[in-house]
Amino acid sequence: MFYRPADGHGLPHSPFSAIVSPRPIAWVSTRAGSGAGSGAGSGDNLAPYSFFNAVGYNPPKVMFSGDPRDSVTNARESGVFAVNIVEEASWRLMNETSARFPRGTDEFAAVGVAKAECHEIDCPRVAGAPATLECRVIQIVDLPGNDHMVIGEVVGIHMRDDCLVDGRFDVTRYVPAARLGYHDYAFVREVMELRRPD
Repeated sequence: MFYRPADGHGLPHSPFSAIVSPRPIAWVSTRAGSGAGSGAGSGDNLAPYSFFNAVGYNPPKVMFSGDPRDSVTNARESGVFAVNIVEEASWRLMNETSARFPRGTDEFAAVGVAKAECHEIDCPRVAGAPATLECRVIQIVDLPGNDHMVIGEVVGIHMRDDCLVDGRFDVTRYVPAARLGYHDYAFVREVMELRRPD
């Protein structure tokens, strides 16, 4: 089968996100800028994005992309966001925060996610996440259609102590969740090391 996205695929569901998988999940936390109230607990938002990845190493940079909902709007207004890493244990709570809550709803409180403050930026974070990346917005790219790509420099990193083993951040300690297509997810349970050739 071959199809041009502009012409449609003719299938019951789009295969695109199933083809580009597995994808890491950014559980993005933001706080509304001064225009919509600011300060701890005021206008806090938490939402998952599976169009997410690291895009640079020195300095570290990440991106997430989606429609202009609260996360993108808050990041644009405040200039900061945090990426909380999703584990199997928080998978269902993460999914609950994907609901279309009215603007201004504190998703942490709405679904019962423990909240903590970031260290370098004025932004909430998921208290028990295996890791959190505190980010300052570098650029927001308005993409064709209704998508916006938010690129941030990582200025602070939280790592849960139990995930550090022999000086390495060990993903087997928390079982990362990944997004597949449709309503499907995967969990990383097997890790193999493969060194690059000299």
